[in-house]
Amino acid sequence: MRNKDEYIFECEGIYKAFGGTQALADVELHVKKGEVIALLGENGAGKSTLMKAVIGLHQPDAGTMTFEGKPYSARGPVEAMHAGISMIHQELNPEPHLTIAESIFLKRESTKGIFLDKKAQNKRAQEILDRFGFKHPATTMMRNLTLAQMQMVEIIKAVSCDAKMIIMDEPTSSLDSEETDHLFATIRDLKSKGVSIIYISHRMDEIFEICDSVAVFRDGTYVGARSMDGVTRDELISMMVGRQVKNVFPKTECEIGDVVFKVEGLTGQGFEDISFEVRAGEILGLTGLVGSGRSETMRAIFGLDPLAKGDMWLNGEKITIKSPKDAIKKGVCMVNEDRKDFGLCLFRSLRENISLPNLPARQKGLLINQNREKKECEEYAKLLTVKAASIEHNAYSLSGGNQQKVVIAKWIMAGPKLLILDEPTRGVDVGAKSEIHTLMCQFAAKGMAIIMISSELPEVMGMSDRILIYHEGKLNGEVSREEVLSGAATQETILAKEFGGK
Repeated sequence: MRNKDEYIFECEGIYKAFGGTQALADVELHVKKGEVIALLGENGAGKSTLMKAVIGLHQPDAGTMTFEGKPYSARGPVEAMHAGISMIHQELNPEPHLTIAESIFLKRESTKGIFLDKKAQNKRAQEILDRFGFKHPATTMMRNLTLAQMQMVEIIKAVSCDAKMIIMDEPTSSLDSEETDHLFATIRDLKSKGVSIIYISHRMDEIFEICDSVAVFRDGTYVGARSMDGVTRDELISMMVGRQVKNVFPKTECEIGDVVFKVEGLTGQGFEDISFEVRAGEILGLTGLVGSGRSETMRAIFGLDPLAKGDMWLNGEKITIKSPKDAIKKGVCMVNEDRKDFGLCLFRSLRENISLPNLPARQKGLLINQNREKKECEEYAKLLTVKAASIEHNAYSLSGGNQQKVVIAKWIMAGPKLLILDEPTRGVDVGAKSEIHTLMCQFAAKGMAIIMISSELPEVMGMSDRILIYHEGKLNGEVSREEVLSGAATQETILAKEFGGK
């Protein structure tokens, strides 16, 4: 029998439906004071839905919640924050026209009488940023930050409001190893002060490192809770998916063909003198700390950012790419790390999202062959195992993993010669991650050249034929698959090169 005084938050019998879809059914959760509890489950299992109900973004259809021993409900995040609960969301919604200070203190601004006291607010924000080792001034505009930096601001914002319980939904999805270590140090400090953390992540290594217990969800229901002492990775995966996932990195050996894409001396914003080649059937992994130049190089190749100098060849022909339109025409496609802002039109249907870059090939004069469009979109959604009742549903209604599959589907439909995948499994559960990895191998087996960027070293090492290591805008080493399999290259040796070692 549970001692109620141990628990800062409890909910029981929570139900929530959206239209005809039952998102939560008789869900429960019990969070102890000063503990870090992981929430595990596949995308669509109900984790984020329950947390949004906790902070008042959704209102449960049935069930009860208590916080600090009293009945609890919130009509929105501000009310939840005032009660002592804050949340860091997986899908960031930064206000680009605010400064960092304004973003941190949004809806709890510093005032002098009835007037906003910007000077005091900036000073308070700078003190908080300094405490976290954040290198940008409090007056920096949010639009000038990278995705990882925006994620850190959200973390700082949640911690700064003196919450008694903080919900972290995929907090490290955009962070490098150094920033992740800083976050974990903060979590341990908060825990020592009696703050409870609900930690949602698909990264098993993190959960075993930072969490005290784990609660598992599957298909909108509560499966059970376990202490991290004694539980194994395989047991948790089996609880999550209701089946065994034998290999998260199902790399198959493909025949490596001729050089498909080659670059020499690429220089641009954030990178310098980059040269490499990728062959047909090859998965080339890029790793490095956030801001090391890996994503910046790929953005320039795809035409999102300008190149200062350098040359590119595709199938032996020298090419120039000045825009994504140029890249797509030539057969170079890119899945961006930020699917919400750069990968999807969230309030458009799956059909519209998949067909959008492929319409010219299905156009006759001014008209689109709609029957062909629908049929082909359904085929690619099926190929990518997108879970949706209809391709006419909005992308916004899908889980993160299924949204990512839609982004990949639209580029596969374009028939690329080179496919660039920037963080292809960011915020994706273990089952969907394995499916995406399997699809990558299938595309490579058909002769596609693939470049994959990932902040997860196990993913880079598990899926790549070769690995290029970035450090401060330059390449600082190359590792072959043979070196990884033989143990000559380890996470430690690769990480050392990410930090500048030789």
